[in-house]
Amino acid sequence: MPAELNAIADAIVDSAFKVHSTMGPGLLESVYEICVAHELTKRGYKVRRQVEVPVIYDGIRFDMGFRLDLIVNELVIVEVKAVEESHPVHEAQLLSHMKLLGKRLGFLINFNVPLIKHGIKRRAL
Repeated sequence: MPAELNAIADAIVDSAFKVHSTMGPGLLESVYEICVAHELTKRGYKVRRQVEVPVIYDGIRFDMGFRLDLIVNELVIVEVKAVEESHPVHEAQLLSHMKLLGKRLGFLINFNVPLIKHGIKRRAL
């Protein structure tokens, strides 16, 4: 993995830890999303929220209404959850977004856990 991706990955994990230790579990996904985006922006990263994910098929772009939570420096995708338990469909969603946008690295972060380290999943293609 290139050094730039690893640096972004470290910043994402650090930001998730900071947000979780400050806010705790039990809030809406949108709260965690905006807080993580803020933390990453403070660290100098470019963060876009609620990014449209088009489907390209047979050379045609279809806007299906798919959205990803965060993309950091146009390189790493972050899907934020606040669910009692993570399900395979959440990971499938992350992997689909990564494939559709051609991104190599993504994170699925569930903030509704007692210890955030149990809520972070890193996936690479």
